[in-house]
Amino acid sequence: MLKKLPIEKDIETKRVLKKLASAHRALAELKGVVSITPNENILINTLGLQEAKDSSAIENIITTHDDIYKADLNIEGFKSLNAKEVQNYISALKKGFALISRKKILTNNDIIEIQSELEKNKAGFRKLPGTALKNATTGETVYTPPQEYYEILNLMANLEQFINDDTMSDFDSLVKMAIIHYQFESIHPFYDGNGRTGRIINVLYLVMKDLLNLPILYLSRYIILKKADYYKLLQEVRETDNWENWLLFMLDGIEQVSKETTELIGKIRDLMFEYKNLLRDNYKFYSQDLLNNLFKHPYTKIEFIERDLGVSRITAAKYLNELAKDGLLRKEKLGTGNYYINEQLMNLLTKK
Repeated sequence: MLKKLPIEKDIETKRVLKKLASAHRALAELKGVVSITPNENILINTLGLQEAKDSSAIENIITTHDDIYKADLNIEGFKSLNAKEVQNYISALKKGFALISRKKILTNNDIIEIQSELEKNKAGFRKLPGTALKNATTGETVYTPPQEYYEILNLMANLEQFINDDTMSDFDSLVKMAIIHYQFESIHPFYDGNGRTGRIINVLYLVMKDLLNLPILYLSRYIILKKADYYKLLQEVRETDNWENWLLFMLDGIEQVSKETTELIGKIRDLMFEYKNLLRDNYKFYSQDLLNNLFKHPYTKIEFIERDLGVSRITAAKYLNELAKDGLLRKEKLGTGNYYINEQLMNLLTKK
């Protein structure tokens, strides 16, 4: 039987407190780097699509970077269902960020809206019994979440209060994030999309607590690399109330991913600076809007340039073709249209 929050025992052990200090340091450094990045939208777009790909992969929705960015172009003649699912994820993440930015709280209605954007349905919380979490290999039931609708409503109301009311518990915010993730995944309130919705809630909570300004700390790649541990430790809390290992796992993820993301943003910024100098020194049509476009859309197209720079189609095509001719972009054909790849940025994003 899943217990309501708060947790009565002190789970902030010596090992957890030690790990908290280093996780907070790494997270604070990431927040600082983001605050001096010229255009925030670039990071939400490029890093958000990375997270969407990895978070979807945990649920066995496998796609390629190439497919994701082609789907983002919306060019006639390209269809990928998995890439569409990944796009739904980035759209749900942005919706969640807009909701908490406006209200500074995260309600159950917001969580339902995020899941609805993700799954493109209006099913809401589970009303019918029969949901069980099974071992993908053996098919045996590993965990049975709450079955009755009233119980799900009750537990989600309690979780909503825990997320928004700091007087319920004086645990550190990062410990609370790990508790919220455990509780949400254990309630498993939706028929579909629980894992991905839960991972969106993680990063939104960090923004709510002012530990980040943008939702760009994404734990999905870390979870993919340690998928067996992730599920084993969640189950350990359910069965033996062993919180320490779960908290250490999540805090280690926050620390590692913060460091990796800080490094990646630094490399993206350096590359932007390099492109800025190249464009400004060699092209009369250089503008900050053009630079932003080439980094917000690793795959760009004529229509994006028309829209972002307010120029005609002929002018936009001329700009892109000239940059492709000089090797700053790579021109590709898809259906009846063309698209242009910022290969150096793609190499950073795909860790080549």
